[in-house]
Amino acid sequence: MILHVGPLLSILFGILILILPRFLNYLVALYLILTGLVGLGVVVFR
Repeated sequence: MILHVGPLLSILFGILILILPRFLNYLVALYLILTGLVGLGVVVFR
């Protein structure tokens, strides 16, 4: 089974933003860093 991380991260961060809206800047920054690392192949989720 191939696990696609992008959509799962989007759902997770969307829920966290709804629960904790004051952490929006940190969550967006973390999401961008993680998706960038996954896109470059630095981080691989299996």
